[in-house]
Amino acid sequence: MPKVFIVIPAYNESTTIARVISDIRAVNSEYDIVVVDDKSQDNTNEIVKQNNTKVLQHIINRGQGAALRTGTEYALQQGADVVVHFDADGQFLANEIKEVIQPILNNEVDVVFGSRFLPSHLPSTLGGRGKKSDMPALKKYLIMPLARFINRYFFGIKLTDPQSGFRAMSQVAAQKINWQQDRMAHCSEIMRQVFSQKLKYKEVPTTVIYQDFGQKFSGGLKILKDMFLGNFIK
Repeated sequence: MPKVFIVIPAYNESTTIARVISDIRAVNSEYDIVVVDDKSQDNTNEIVKQNNTKVLQHIINRGQGAALRTGTEYALQQGADVVVHFDADGQFLANEIKEVIQPILNNEVDVVFGSRFLPSHLPSTLGGRGKKSDMPALKKYLIMPLARFINRYFFGIKLTDPQSGFRAMSQVAAQKINWQQDRMAHCSEIMRQVFSQKLKYKEVPTTVIYQDFGQKFSGGLKILKDMFLGNFIK
């Protein structure tokens, strides 16, 4: 059976991390879960341990991109066949992991990106449904279009979701992709490397449930700046 590792970066996620772990185990108890605690100020680390889950801990806060790199390197060391990146805040649905990894298990592609902008194409009688993504207006109508524009016209990245945090990689792809952006711009860097290395990829529709609608305009601009500069400065 293929070894599937779910890598979860976490920073101050004590209110959600136990439920996220429980939801993943309820879907498939064979998945290996590793949480990377990015120097949380709350008791995220202790809660993960209480849930009998592997936790790696950064001694300083380094950012989501760095936490994902730490977790991915660990998964590869443990012989992972598939590495899944999954958030700790409860925005993603654990029961959609199987949809994200299936194209890799079928040897169709090397990388799968979850997309908030693709509808489900299956009829309801076969389990299909519209994917929920009640995205805040600032992100939907300004940040995401700008990010998509930068990806497409500067770097040739033609994906519907320019900042997908729900993704899966085969072992080979995870070994080849070596992102250096420690914070939110890692999403774009991973996409750029997939395209530049001509890895086979696919997008699948995924659900995102937003917990916080308060993302500031300055925060969105910082993501765009890091994403843009990160593709030029290597």
